[in-house]
Amino acid sequence: NVAVDDSGNADGVEGHDVVFLRRIIPGKADRSYGVHVARMAGLPGAVINRAEEILIDLERSGAAGPKRLIDADKKPAQKPAARQIALFADVHPTVEALRKLDVNGLTPLDALNRLYELQQMAGK
Repeated sequence: NVAVDDSGNADGVEGHDVVFLRRIIPGKADRSYGVHVARMAGLPGAVINRAEEILIDLERSGAAGPKRLIDADKKPAQKPAARQIALFADVHPTVEALRKLDVNGLTPLDALNRLYELQQMAGK
């Protein structure tokens, strides 16, 4: 394990930037820096924003951290709590309709009509 430090405030974060020092010291980090690393790696803004939302929710609920680690090979004794964080938003009905569409079975006129319907579903 390595520790992360910066010359700014005590929690290692200067606004939305993390400064990784060249000096590596043994030990564990006191918080997650994955979102910061993802931002530095150039992941899309929507992914970063969703990851930040999830991290904030986990930190608020106390669900993050070593106390909550489980053995991945073991099945949970009970069902997970009803409140589950969705990593990805539900598929839009227009996308679902488009996936089910058999384009090879449509006449050109049917295809244009269906395209119009999909456009209306998407809200233009």
